[in-house]
Amino acid sequence: MSIEENEAALVERAKEDPAAFGLLYQRYVKKIYNYVYYRTGNHHDAEDLTARTFYHALSNLDRYQNRGVPFSAWLYRIAHNQVANWHRDRSRRKVIALDEVVVASQRKVAPESLIESEEERNALLKAIRQLPSDRQQLLILKFTAGLSNVEIGRVMGRSEGAIKSLYHRTLLALREKLAGEMDVDGEKI
Repeated sequence: MSIEENEAALVERAKEDPAAFGLLYQRYVKKIYNYVYYRTGNHHDAEDLTARTFYHALSNLDRYQNRGVPFSAWLYRIAHNQVANWHRDRSRRKVIALDEVVVASQRKVAPESLIESEEERNALLKAIRQLPSDRQQLLILKFTAGLSNVEIGRVMGRSEGAIKSLYHRTLLALREKLAGEMDVDGEKI
């Protein structure tokens, strides 16, 4: 029995048995959490949205139909919608998670290098967050969830070729955005 067949049987069992849904939860909670975390940048919101994702999945499991794509694709779509709603509902004020401040203050590194790497990280995250939602989703699925182009295509409802093309265009757009923030000497403006 393949992983997909095993998963399909488990999903069908979960429609009647909550303990089976617990197995699905254990299988996917870390992946969904990582996806949500990289979309929000905040551990507390990621935990909350991950919980909402699985609550929504459990509440609507009876409507889930296996259409030849992994169950995880359905979960990623729910998580994507939860994050989109979170962004839409969220106010425009900048929120800095307390745990990030504490972790940064406990590092024993030179302040200059900490500031420089933090500026580079922030520039990259800013550039990524300016990308269209589908490109952000692609990067997160690729680099945080570690999915292949085929798997990303299943989650996003696109072909492998379309994902490769979108990935290439996304990297070029990021390079342009980041290069545009540098002056002639390579210094940040």
